[in-house]
Amino acid sequence: MKKAYQRYLDHLQAKLGIVYEQEEKIELAAYWVSQSLAKNGFIYTSGTGHSHMFAEEIFYRAGGFARVIPILDEALMLHKDASYSTEVERKEGYAEKLLRSHDIGNSDIFIISSNSGRNTVSIEMAMLAKEKGAKVIVITNLKHTSSVASRHYSGKRLFEISDVYFDNGGEIGDAAVSLDGLDFKVGATSTVIGVSILQSIMVQATENLLRQGCIPEVFSSSNSDEGEEHNNLLIQKYKGIIKGL
Repeated sequence: MKKAYQRYLDHLQAKLGIVYEQEEKIELAAYWVSQSLAKNGFIYTSGTGHSHMFAEEIFYRAGGFARVIPILDEALMLHKDASYSTEVERKEGYAEKLLRSHDIGNSDIFIISSNSGRNTVSIEMAMLAKEKGAKVIVITNLKHTSSVASRHYSGKRLFEISDVYFDNGGEIGDAAVSLDGLDFKVGATSTVIGVSILQSIMVQATENLLRQGCIPEVFSSSNSDEGEEHNNLLIQKYKGIIKGL
């Protein structure tokens, strides 16, 4: 029998195949992103719990677009009070408070990541973003979300509100590897596969823009001398617009 890490890596390789099966969706989402940036729109991005990492993945990232606005709320993340974040992500009305200070419009994109796709804050964010005219792109675990009921009063899960959704191919509960002597599986896959989907959209959107003759504003590595100077100009331009820069 293969060792646990080998079986985990086999799982990841298989799930990357599921990403390839969604090529048409990747190209559609990338088209929307490139069209948004060509019109000086912004990419908003959000996730609660561990899914907040998706928002950070494309924010202020080497090779990433400058016009990214992450919704990073401490109460919904894990570094301050992990168990409390589980309570907060189920609260009705909380998303409206978070988005109140953001001028989301029909030139913008909103990318929301949620493995379960059942919690109220992410669902309400998607609804609010759509009301304001933004395209909503969702990354979720279709097997898991299809096995649970929504916690939102509408009864809808996140993928049912999106303009396009992606399946990370994960197991119910996310962890993928069974081990003798342990009742629960280990080795979550949603982050690795979800980030692969997310970055695939971003790199294709970049190519789309270049083909249109539009050079997008992209961060470089701040750990190179040239990159730091380049990044500082972008920071100066957007610091008063994008919270967290």
